[in-house]
Amino acid sequence: MQPFTQRVIAIIQAIPEGNVMTYGQIAELAGSRRGARQVVRILHSLSGIHNLPWHRVVNAKGEIAITDEEARYMQILYLNEEGVATSGDGRVDLGKYRYHAVTDEES
Repeated sequence: MQPFTQRVIAIIQAIPEGNVMTYGQIAELAGSRRGARQVVRILHSLSGIHNLPWHRVVNAKGEIAITDEEARYMQILYLNEEGVATSGDGRVDLGKYRYHAVTDEES
């Protein structure tokens, strides 16, 4: 497994309940500022294997990016169950719910 992939997995696993992070935020923290699409692929292919809290990841606008109706509904349901409010169109207030992970350099 590539080091970037390992870092992405660790970051996603560390998102606390009741918080979200964006694809781009995760990519930058993992070392690839422009790697948001790679984060999407990692989530898609490795969420089940690594038991990732995929529902805690949204796009840069705070929107649920999943287009599949059932998966979109499940993401909203899971977020709401954790106390993350979503608007009628599936948007999360990033100012309120965004998680700011502390990197090794910052600690």
